[in-house]
Amino acid sequence: MQRSSDRILTTHAGSLPRPPDVLQMIRAKSRGEPVDEKTLQTRVWESVAEVVRKQVDTGLDVIDDGEFGKPSFVTYVRDRLGGLEAHGVRPNAWLSSREAITFPDYYKAQESASPRTKQVQMACTAPLTYKGQAALKTDLDNLKAALHGVDVADVFVPCISPANIEDWNENKYYNSDEEYLFAIADAMSVEYKAIVDAGFLVQVDDPRLVSYYLMDPKMSVDGIRKWAMKRVEALNHALRDIPVEKIRYHTCYSINMGPRVHDLEVKHIVDILAKIRAGAFSFEASNPRHEHEWAVWKEAKLPEGTVLIPGVITNSSVLVEHPELVAQRIVRFADFMGRENVIAGTDCGFATFAGSDEVHPSIVWAKLDALVQGAEIASRQLWR
Repeated sequence: MQRSSDRILTTHAGSLPRPPDVLQMIRAKSRGEPVDEKTLQTRVWESVAEVVRKQVDTGLDVIDDGEFGKPSFVTYVRDRLGGLEAHGVRPNAWLSSREAITFPDYYKAQESASPRTKQVQMACTAPLTYKGQAALKTDLDNLKAALHGVDVADVFVPCISPANIEDWNENKYYNSDEEYLFAIADAMSVEYKAIVDAGFLVQVDDPRLVSYYLMDPKMSVDGIRKWAMKRVEALNHALRDIPVEKIRYHTCYSINMGPRVHDLEVKHIVDILAKIRAGAFSFEASNPRHEHEWAVWKEAKLPEGTVLIPGVITNSSVLVEHPELVAQRIVRFADFMGRENVIAGTDCGFATFAGSDEVHPSIVWAKLDALVQGAEIASRQLWR
């Protein structure tokens, strides 16, 4: 993993807005409608090359494929794990979340204005296996081709955590939640290791670790800590054969626009996060619910050599951050972590589900440009 040796490096959390035609085909395929696979594959290959070039032209240092080949950051594994089958419609768990209970009128209005697309509920009904080698190879080959002639500091590939797979795919086969969780970890270890073996950093996306508290009003802070420890144990099991310096870990709160008064505070879980086998941690640090938590990270006991990737621009607002503010956020972390141990990032991805772009693509790229400008300002201060 490259460090900020002579300037602050820049990156993002993974997901970027898809081109309209690619988006249309991915949506249709997700609905089970017929799609010309050759046309889709060609356009994904072309659009990955385009988004790689756009990231480089914007000035980003550590880049990815925008997750263009996936319908979403979490549901893509439905086609990569053996042992899963459709099992009805996924219930809208958000309606019983702490947030929706506290602000029912707001969220009812949001639902009316933009109804949620119904998701198929998947269930595990047989032993879990990893069968996604061909799809993963396509993603990696597309990215490798796009990188030809491109000069970047590093390249990462996002993939989903065992905890999120556990949430989105109901257990109807294993004897216990723990047995199921570790079966997921064993299956996903194939994907994690293949990414690193291909020469990339692996980024594990794990929003559920901090958002589960929000989704379950009966869960206490002590309860969430115990629950989270078991999920970290399973994740570390999945990552056991990968060098720590090849692993990025990302977590966030599964909600962008909203009051967010029930987000789990980092102070309640930072010590558990620090136990994850990762060389770098990406997290929310630039929206009004979490910007103050830099002070928590300052006091956190992190493994020696840890790199922090704080979000210094946010997906929770359409305001384009001023580069000077971005620089202040970066310097704040560099002052206690050391300038070489900070990479400037984003709070979360900007197109978690294909088509769920709460921030218009033109604004996304303006924000990323502000991120790069802010890193340049911070670099002049930190290396003067």
